[in-house]
Amino acid sequence: KEAMVDIDVKPKPLQPHWYERYVQPCVAELLGSALFIFIGCLSVVEDAEGTGRLQPALAHGLALGLTIAILGDI
Repeated sequence: KEAMVDIDVKPKPLQPHWYERYVQPCVAELLGSALFIFIGCLSVVEDAEGTGRLQPALAHGLALGLTIAILGDI
């Protein structure tokens, strides 16, 4: 008798949906940039005396960290 040879057949990886491939990254970029710019502009609107460059730097850093944490997986 012939021995049957088991061949591992791997299924093709599914192609991502057009929304996940094109629209989602664009929306994430738009939201991330808008948050970054909005928070950055708000941080210098009421600049308190003595903070100098620290307040805008911290605001931009926190906005960037928040954007990466929320939208980083996209």
